[in-house]
Amino acid sequence: MKHSQHQQLVLLSGLSGAGKSVALKALEDLGFYCLDNLPAPLLPQAVSMLDLDGYPKIAIGIDARSAHNLSTFPDHLAALMDLGLDVRMLFLEANNEVLVKRYSESRRSHPLSLGELTVSESVVVEREMLENIREMSHVIDTSGLSAAQLRTWVREFIATDRAKLMLIFESFGFKHGLPLDADFVFDARCLPNPFYDPALRSLTGMDQPVADFLMRQASVGNYLTHILGFLERWLPEFERDQRSYVTVAIGCTGGQHRSVYLAEELRRHFSRNRQVLVRHREQHQRS
Repeated sequence: MKHSQHQQLVLLSGLSGAGKSVALKALEDLGFYCLDNLPAPLLPQAVSMLDLDGYPKIAIGIDARSAHNLSTFPDHLAALMDLGLDVRMLFLEANNEVLVKRYSESRRSHPLSLGELTVSESVVVEREMLENIREMSHVIDTSGLSAAQLRTWVREFIATDRAKLMLIFESFGFKHGLPLDADFVFDARCLPNPFYDPALRSLTGMDQPVADFLMRQASVGNYLTHILGFLERWLPEFERDQRSYVTVAIGCTGGQHRSVYLAEELRRHFSRNRQVLVRHREQHQRS
C-alpha cells in the first residue's frame, strides 16, 4: 500500500517510569495520533489504517509489556522504512535509583514484576529486553528532567531534519550524575570556577558577566579549542556511518557556569553549518 509522502511516524520506547506518558502527551499536543503498547507485528497494519483515515502524524509506544513480540521488531521497522515514511525512534531512560524512587513515590507496581521481582530487579530485566531498541533510537535521559523539560526536548526532537546529522550539546553537573544519553562526555571541572566569585555565583554561563570571566581564562580557550578540533575531526565519520544524532555532554560541578558557557560556545561555532540543539540539564534547578 502506498503511504502519504509526508506521513510522519514516531516510535516511542523506553524504560517504565522514564516518562513515556509525558512524551506521548507532548506528541499528542503536537498533532500526533498516539497509540500505546502496540505489539510489533501490528505496526505496519496500524500505520496503513491510520494513513487511510487521514492521519499524517502518528506516534506509537512500544515497551516491554509486549515482550514476546520484541524479537520481531527490527523486521517490522525495516518494512516501515522501506515504505519511505519519516520514521523517528525515541527512547527514554533514567538511572536505576531514579526509577526505583519514582515507583516508590507513585506506589505502582512495575509491569514486569508479576509479584515476583523487586522494582530494581524488574528494571534490570527491562533494560536487557529493550537494549536492541535503544541502540536504534535517539536516547533522552530523563533522570534529572522536569516534565516541562522533557516536553521541550520532545518538541525539539520532532522539529529536527532527519536527513541531516543533529549535533546536541548538553550541559550537566557531575554532582547530579552523568547523563546516560551522551555519546561523548567532556569534564570541565579542571577550569576556573565562576562560582567562587560572589558576584557571579547566582548567574549561569548564559549571562554575560560569567562569559566575560571565562573568556579571560586562557585554559578555557584552550579547552574549547581542543573540543572543537576533536569534533571537527570525527563528526564526518559519524555522518558516513549514517548516524542521525550525536550527543556531546559537557559537565562541571553544578552544571550552571562552565559547562553551560562551553555548550553555548560550541553551539555558536557549529550552528554555522550544522543542525544543532543545546540542552542545559540543570537549569530548571535554579531557584
